[in-house]
Amino acid sequence: MSRTRKRNRGFYGAWALMGAALLVWGGTAAPAATAARPHWTIAPSAGGGSRPAADDGRPYIYAEGTPGTVLEDKVAVTNPTGRPLRVTLRGADADNSSDGALDLRERAKDTGAWIRFADRSVRIPARTRAEVPFTVTVPAGATPGDHPGAIVASGGGRDAGVSVRLRVSGPTLAALTVEHVRVKNGDSIAYDVVNRGNTTLTPRLAVRADGVFGTVLDRRARTLPVELLPGRRVTLTEPWPGTPALDSVDVKVTVTGGGGAADSATTTARFVPWGVLGGALALLAGAGCAASWYVRNHRDRRDEGGTT
Repeated sequence: MSRTRKRNRGFYGAWALMGAALLVWGGTAAPAATAARPHWTIAPSAGGGSRPAADDGRPYIYAEGTPGTVLEDKVAVTNPTGRPLRVTLRGADADNSSDGALDLRERAKDTGAWIRFADRSVRIPARTRAEVPFTVTVPAGATPGDHPGAIVASGGGRDAGVSVRLRVSGPTLAALTVEHVRVKNGDSIAYDVVNRGNTTLTPRLAVRADGVFGTVLDRRARTLPVELLPGRRVTLTEPWPGTPALDSVDVKVTVTGGGGAADSATTTARFVPWGVLGGALALLAGAGCAASWYVRNHRDRRDEGGTT
């Protein structure tokens, strides 16, 4: 943007995938027979239209401003086909789906609602790249922190988009909680992670499980392929093959994030081989019945011998 900053690229690295996700969200898949045909594309403008946006290296649009600021930037829509193209542009709010994947809200109430275009409908001639300016007006009462959004273009039977990473200047807080840890189906651990702060987090997960006879699972912290947006709750699952056959286990899930955000939660799981136990109980029950029959039959014979 005129006031766009290109820092924090590592912090927002995974957002480069948002454009690809937008191709799926709300879009129409192209038939296999036409997969090789060139499609129109949308990308952050390199600035001034002097060279393709890819040369500028911007995988997304980053902007920062105080409440009340009007920020300016441009996107580049490229039409490599031999026919004119008309696309419709709109702003959208980024979101997390329940499993942590990046998604878009159906109705924009945040960054997407703050994005404005001089003309939402743009005609791009054949084999032409058009620079489309837009503004982001940060409301006076906007809360500090990250406000992820996107610009979505629709045309030619498909959707595509560009991620907009907006940060409203002011105090930031990195905080998260881990909740509802449970062992599912005896082969996985499910847990909820809630972003309680106002910055986007890339969570790291560590899992430990201690049984009666010692540690049965110890996974050191690793980065999860999830970008957790402010205020969102996601439900994640950690595979656990080779669970104990017979044990009582305390499971501890620890999640950390940037800026000192960290939390952990525990649960207890009991593993009982019900199939084996049921067979053993059935065998014992059968043996008990046989013993009871033998004793009763032997007593009856003895009683009959006594009466004669």
